[in-house]
Amino acid sequence: MVVPYKHEPFTDFSNVKNQQQFLAGLQTVESYIGKDYPLVIGGERVQTKERIVSINPANKEEVIGTVSKASQEHAEKAMQVAEATFETWRKTKPEMRADILFRSAAIIRRRKHEFSALLVKEVGKPWNEADADTAEAIDFLEYYGRQMLQLKDGVKVESRPIEYNRYTYIPLGVGIIISPWNFAFAIMAGMTAAAVVTGNTVLLKPASATPVIAAKFLEVLEEAGLPEGVVNYVPGSGAEVGDYLVDHPKTRFISFTGSREVGIRIYERAAKVHDGQIWLKRVIAEMGGKDTIVVDSTADLELAAKSIVASAFGFSGQKCSACSRAVIIEDVYDDVLERVVDITKQLTVGETKQPTVFMGPVIDEAAFEKICEYIEIGKKEGRLVAGGTSDKSKGFFIEPTIFADVDKNAQIMKEEIFGPVVAFCKAKDFDDAISIANNTEYGLTGAVLTNNREHIEQAREDFHVGNLYFNRGCTGAIVGYQPFGGFNMSGTDSKAGGPDYLLLHMQAKTTSEML
Repeated sequence: MVVPYKHEPFTDFSNVKNQQQFLAGLQTVESYIGKDYPLVIGGERVQTKERIVSINPANKEEVIGTVSKASQEHAEKAMQVAEATFETWRKTKPEMRADILFRSAAIIRRRKHEFSALLVKEVGKPWNEADADTAEAIDFLEYYGRQMLQLKDGVKVESRPIEYNRYTYIPLGVGIIISPWNFAFAIMAGMTAAAVVTGNTVLLKPASATPVIAAKFLEVLEEAGLPEGVVNYVPGSGAEVGDYLVDHPKTRFISFTGSREVGIRIYERAAKVHDGQIWLKRVIAEMGGKDTIVVDSTADLELAAKSIVASAFGFSGQKCSACSRAVIIEDVYDDVLERVVDITKQLTVGETKQPTVFMGPVIDEAAFEKICEYIEIGKKEGRLVAGGTSDKSKGFFIEPTIFADVDKNAQIMKEEIFGPVVAFCKAKDFDDAISIANNTEYGLTGAVLTNNREHIEQAREDFHVGNLYFNRGCTGAIVGYQPFGGFNMSGTDSKAGGPDYLLLHMQAKTTSEML
C-alpha cells in the first residue's frame, strides 16, 4: 500500500526563527552569486563560449549566474546520450526511480530556504511566493513518486480460463522539457520528475531568464543517485535549440509550459513527421490563461476583495492562473471596487529582501515594456483607479494597477497581460457574469464568490475552466489536491499534480498468454 502524501507545509514568516533561517538561506545564495554553470550531457560538464546571463530583475546590476549556452551540436550530442541511456533506464525498477524522487525531495526539504532564497534573487519572488514555489517542487517529487508506485503493475483487465491478460504501462522514450520562468523551480522540477519516474530520459531546456535554479536542481538529482544521461541540462535559444529538438526525429514527446504563441508553434512543429521518425510525437502543453473572479450580491464582499487582490497581484500577476478580470454583479460593483482599491493602495512594492514586501519586480525588460503597453491601452479602455506607474531605473517595477468600468470586449479583457493589471467589468446578473467569464479563448482558472447554492451549481456546470474555485481566489492549486490545467488555448487538457498526469508520459501495452 502506498502511503498518501500530505503536501509540504508553507513557512510562517511571522515567526522570527523562520525569518532568521530564511535570511541564512539568502546568505548561502549570496555565497555563490555570479557562479558559472556548464551544460551537463551524460554527466559530462561542457563549457561553451556563448553564455546566458541570469540577472536579478529587482537589481539589474546583480548577475545571479552565467550559464553555458547549448548549440545544435550540443543538443544533438545530448539527444544521442539520452537515446542510449533510455535503453537501460526504461528497464530499471519503478521503485528505484521513485526512491530517487523521494531522496531528491528530502534533500530540497533540508535546503528549503536556500532554494526559496534563490527564487527571490533569480525571479524576484516575495518570500511567501518563493516558499510556496519550493514547497510545490517538493510536492511534485513526492506525489509523482507515489503515483508511479501505484501504476507500476498496470491495471487489472479480464482474463479467461484459456488465457491470462495483462495491461501495463511502458515509457515513451526521449522527452524534451521546456520549462517556464514564473514557477522556475516547481514546474521545472515537476515536469522533469514526471518524465523521469515513468522511465523516460530527458533533455531539460529551462527558461533563459531562470537557468540557475534548474542547474541547482540537476545537482540535487545527481546527489540523489540519478544515473548519468537520464537528465541532460541544455539551456539555449528557443529558435536554435528548442526548434531543433522539437523537430528531431528521435524526440518522442515534448513537455512545455509557457506562452500561447510558443505552445502553438511547438504543437504545429511536433505534428510534422520527419525522416527516420517512427511515431507521432506527444505534446503536453500548458499555455496560459485569462482568468476571472466573479462576485455576486450574496458574497462576503471583504473576502471577495481580498481574493481579487491576492489573485491579481501575488507575484506581480505573473501566473497563468492570476486574476486579470473581476466581473462583479452591478448591485455590489461599487462596494467591491472601492474595497479592492483601498487594499491595493496599501500594498508594498520593491526588492523582496524582507518578508514585509508584498510585490517584487516583473521578470525582465521585455515583460516590463509589454505590461506598460497594456497599461496605456487600459487608460483608453477603462478608468484608472489605482497604480498605472512604473520604474525600471534599478529593477523592473510596476505598481499594481486597476482599471474600472471596462467593456467585456475590451482588449485588456481579452488578452493575457501577465502582469499586475486587473480589469473590472460590471455584469447585469449572474448569467451575464458567467457569459463574460467565458468570453475568452482561454479556459484555465476562475473563481466565484457567492453564498447562493444555485449559483455555485450553475458555475460548476457552465463556467468553462479547468480549475474552478468557490469562495476563494483563483490561484494557489496544491499538488494532489487541485490537479492543475485548463481547456481551449490554455493547453492540452493535462492536469499537473493529478492522478492521470504520469500516464501522459507512458503508453499502454496489452499482453495475452494462451494457457
